[in-house]
Amino acid sequence: MIKERVYNRLPMKVRSQLESYAEAAQTLLEVRDPRVLSAMAPSALRGTVLKRGKQNVPTTMPASHRAYFDWSYPHDFPEMAELYDRAKRGQWNGDDLPWHLDVDPMNPELELVPRGFFAYDVLEEALGVRFTEEETQRLQHSFVSWMLSQFLHGEQGALFAAAQVTEAVQFFDGKLYGSTQVMDEGRHVEVFHRYLDTKLEKLYQINDNLFVIIDALMLDSRWDMKFLGMQIMVEGVALGAFGTLYQETREPLLKELLRNVIQDEARHVHYGVLALREHIVHQLSERERREREDWAFEVALLMRNRFLAYEVYEELFEGRITRAQWRHVVERSPGMARFRRNMFSRMVPNLREVGLLSERIRPHYARVGLDRYFQGLAADQLTGDQMLAELAS
Repeated sequence: MIKERVYNRLPMKVRSQLESYAEAAQTLLEVRDPRVLSAMAPSALRGTVLKRGKQNVPTTMPASHRAYFDWSYPHDFPEMAELYDRAKRGQWNGDDLPWHLDVDPMNPELELVPRGFFAYDVLEEALGVRFTEEETQRLQHSFVSWMLSQFLHGEQGALFAAAQVTEAVQFFDGKLYGSTQVMDEGRHVEVFHRYLDTKLEKLYQINDNLFVIIDALMLDSRWDMKFLGMQIMVEGVALGAFGTLYQETREPLLKELLRNVIQDEARHVHYGVLALREHIVHQLSERERREREDWAFEVALLMRNRFLAYEVYEELFEGRITRAQWRHVVERSPGMARFRRNMFSRMVPNLREVGLLSERIRPHYARVGLDRYFQGLAADQLTGDQMLAELAS
């Protein structure tokens, strides 16, 4: 009781900071495998405690991996060769997007996301105020800017990871395809940054959980872990996230931008499934496979906690409501529920397809409510065109 009284007397900003550390600690405490904990803990320290992604200076990461050369240049993976051909045909120029269109985040006729995306009733109850139309549009502007900022930061991580994977992958056809992904990711960084800079005029810092994932992937020396983390986890989740925003937005430039990016991302995740399926099922020991299975589950938890938009809370609402109240608002928001559903519907089936969803690990996914996605279609069964058609239906 004494501790609670002292805590309640602290300024709300101090309480918010303590709550953020407690959330980070709780995420780590949920990690049951000590090998996964030892691998993730240094990145968690740098991201959630030291806030390395929010110091407004470049971050240096001592990445290490083995580059795999093959001087015979074999055609060793026909499915990857076909994917490489698709990628060459699918290249596009970001300058060709309709950048001449005016984007007004305050225009209710061309909303970035509809009003029903956000739980305004829950937020208004917590604040004890009623939002005006202008305040609604301003919050939607901030929220979409935050989402696109995290897309941008994730694409920078994907750019560097794709370059590393192209060096490290052991299939020569995979190296050829990987070179196209490096180009894709560079283009994605370009267009997301241009949209944020010239249209929304707002950029948020990287979310702590996203920093932890990127930091851990950059430092891991194993090529298949980079594939698993970036191609299956980050790219798979991004594909679902892009799809949700593509469905929700009425802003034509953003919609066209996302349509192009989704086509690329569908290939990227397909690449990850092809590369990992044979490797995990047939070349890893059972101990190594279980380690990757546990790691993927812990990253899934980080992904679930990634999209709580605390950066928006800290900018607009810290000191007015608690972090717990804000978390309740985000979790109750209809758009964010669709966001999470689409993200995990893309990621979980791919884990199944590469052999990382055994009967041993499935109860853990069920415990956190992700078992509903076990039977979905994996990336090798869906093209970008099919995904876009599904989103339009």
